[in-house]
Amino acid sequence: MLEKQIEQRLKEKVEALGGKAFKFISPGSSGVPDRIILLNSQCFFVELKKPGEKLRPLQRAVHEQFEQLGFHVYVISSLEEVEEFIQKIGGGENG
Repeated sequence: MLEKQIEQRLKEKVEALGGKAFKFISPGSSGVPDRIILLNSQCFFVELKKPGEKLRPLQRAVHEQFEQLGFHVYVISSLEEVEEFIQKIGGGENG
C-alpha cells in the first residue's frame, strides 16, 4: 500500500461528505501535516504515512506545536484508519 493511495482514499471520502481535503504545503516550514480537512465548519490536520512508517522527529515537533495551539494532528497509515477518521469526523455509517 502506497501513501498516495491512502491519501487519495482520504480525499475521496472527505469530498463525498461535502468537505475539502487540501494539500498542505507551507514553504519554509518543513514538517507540517500533509492535508487540511475542512468539513462542517471544522478544521482537521492529517499526516499520511505508508503502513509501518514512523513520524520523523521534525514532524513530531511540529505536531506538538499544533497541539500546543489547540489543534490535533491525526496520523493515518492505512485504509482502515481512513475509515476510522471519517467515522470520527462525522461520516456516519454511510461515510
